[in-house]
Amino acid sequence: MTAIRSVLFYLLSYVTTAVMVLVGIPVALASRRALALYARAWARILAAYARTVLGVRLKLEGTMPEGPVLYAAKHESAYETLLLLALIEDPVIVLKREIADVPLFGKLTRRHGVIPVDRSASSAALRAMLTAADEAKAQNRPVLIFPEGTRVPRGQRPKLQAGFAGLYGRLGLPVVPVATDAGLAWPRGFLKRPGTVRIRFGEVIPAGMPRKEIEAEVHSAINALND
Repeated sequence: MTAIRSVLFYLLSYVTTAVMVLVGIPVALASRRALALYARAWARILAAYARTVLGVRLKLEGTMPEGPVLYAAKHESAYETLLLLALIEDPVIVLKREIADVPLFGKLTRRHGVIPVDRSASSAALRAMLTAADEAKAQNRPVLIFPEGTRVPRGQRPKLQAGFAGLYGRLGLPVVPVATDAGLAWPRGFLKRPGTVRIRFGEVIPAGMPRKEIEAEVHSAINALND
């Protein structure tokens, strides 16, 4: 049954995404704000598939503040990516440059608002990231980053990537750490399991902290459900 549910979920997700990417082109031409609402609807549709087809339920903990903040989230699966896009109001998302360069889909992500990250870590890549951060700050929008850099299996706690501290300093925004245990129901690989996923919004961490302190606090907070 788990395999059948997973196959059905992926079929529905791929078809829905393909259709919405095509329809998203004229939406993007209409306005950036319209595309942001459209992307949020897409994320909510896929989250509904996860709930009804896979039996993956959501339990939210903590409070989401109003206004622009820097959300720093644990990344164990695609599930929290969808949920945070559905929950956060009009976020600018920090993501790998390879995704932003995908034909059609990448153009839509750039129109929506992203901060592409080049893993080469060159000085030019860092300057490009900070320039994109300045644009996000000027738009007065929240920013979402997965500071450990990539999806990790349940239980792993890699150190934060260097780009997080640079982004934190450049944006000058308070940080909301986001912990999750999504890897229990949504492990890497094809098969997903029914269950309840917790997403916890932690206490707001103020802007302007020294690098070592902010990294330590964020790393601890986003791994709060990892024990």
